[in-house]
Amino acid sequence: MVVQRVLAMPAGLVWRGPLNRDHLFCRRQFLGATGLAGLGLGLLPDLASGARPVTSPSGRINSCVLIFYYGGPSHLDTLDPKPDAPAEVRGEYRTIATSVPGVRICEHLPRTARLTDRLALVHGLHHPMRNHNSAAAEALTGRTPAGGDQELLTDDPRGLPTLGSAVSYALGPRAHVLPYVALPYTLYNVVQLPGQTSGLLGGAYDRFQVDGDPSAADFRIAAFDVAANLSARSALLRRLDCVPLPGRAARAEVYRERALRLLGSADVRRLFDLAQEPERLRERYGRHRLGQSLLLARRLVEGGVNFVAAFDGQTNGQDANWDSHEKLFARHRQLIPPSDLALSALIEDLDARGLLKTTLVVAMGEFGRTPRINKNAGRDHWPDCYSALLAGGGVTGGAVHGASDKIGAYPAADPVTPADLAATIFWRFGLDPTTELYDQTGRPFRLAEGEPIRKLFRGEA
Repeated sequence: MVVQRVLAMPAGLVWRGPLNRDHLFCRRQFLGATGLAGLGLGLLPDLASGARPVTSPSGRINSCVLIFYYGGPSHLDTLDPKPDAPAEVRGEYRTIATSVPGVRICEHLPRTARLTDRLALVHGLHHPMRNHNSAAAEALTGRTPAGGDQELLTDDPRGLPTLGSAVSYALGPRAHVLPYVALPYTLYNVVQLPGQTSGLLGGAYDRFQVDGDPSAADFRIAAFDVAANLSARSALLRRLDCVPLPGRAARAEVYRERALRLLGSADVRRLFDLAQEPERLRERYGRHRLGQSLLLARRLVEGGVNFVAAFDGQTNGQDANWDSHEKLFARHRQLIPPSDLALSALIEDLDARGLLKTTLVVAMGEFGRTPRINKNAGRDHWPDCYSALLAGGGVTGGAVHGASDKIGAYPAADPVTPADLAATIFWRFGLDPTTELYDQTGRPFRLAEGEPIRKLFRGEA
């Protein structure tokens, strides 16, 4: 949980001054009393150089919405069907024409089909991670996890940051006061899936985590519940906290006051108030968790939030997410239509409000599914080839980048990695993906390891 940019110490801060028992008691008591203790007010790793990525003068986009379908949707039964393949590859679904001649997708995506001339398809995505946790880490950070391909790989606080946190850090002063929001839950596969945290960047760049169903009548943001008496508690802290912090640590007072103003801000709270949206529009997105999450994402983007991660599928399990090892066609028939409704509504709504040009929408899972249907009428994990969808942010409508082979098993042309997608996101923000940063040990690492997919964007081929 979150509000991290405004709650945490400045990046690069390492505490070296003396502390006494009373000093620690005052601050900790305040944090516990206000419920801010878990929001990241702490010491951050020292980023040795403090270097920021180079940005273009005006940037390219203001926001990115990442829609992550946890569990691994079947590319063969959504965006990359193979109608001429044998039945054991082709599957049960038929295909339909789209608004782009020659491009066909799954019959259960009619709204997306009508919008294909406003979006781009990326085929031939691939990486080496075959387990959910390691694949999620690869997809959500754009990097192969140091722990390798483990089934229950967990988060490493020294690990590389999720994309939203990296964008939040890299934008520097360009970032919104609430730069990165994740919703509507944290992902789990027994343990919390890696790739969702700020890692070595520290708590200042972690997500503002929304935990709750935006389609529920009683949906609210718990972090704002303490806003009513924050002023009194802040005044009490100032009276108790009489020991001044030395040097750069004195800036903690500024960060704390910003955090209090943020939590008490009517403008920030208003971004999360879905009741402000007309009923007809809420119905257009779909009265379900994913639909209302994407409507909330649009409100956040409209309010200036830079990065929104919207997750579909909270926990592991055949009936909990897209991981259809059994009875795939019945299960995907449940999952695809709500996604089609919500995604198409988001693209149309952003376009109608003049926000699509400055907002990049990326929809993907952590991997695809096996080309051949298994004995349980399902498909298993397949990171060797899968698809993603991009819209907005200057993307060339109707573009198709890359291709898979005849049975969707491996890339046949222009393969793409999660690192390339990450580099594309940074590049569209006007950030140089090759910029070298340093962790607290002085170890260098690039903002992104891949290359932007420039061909997908107007005037960039």
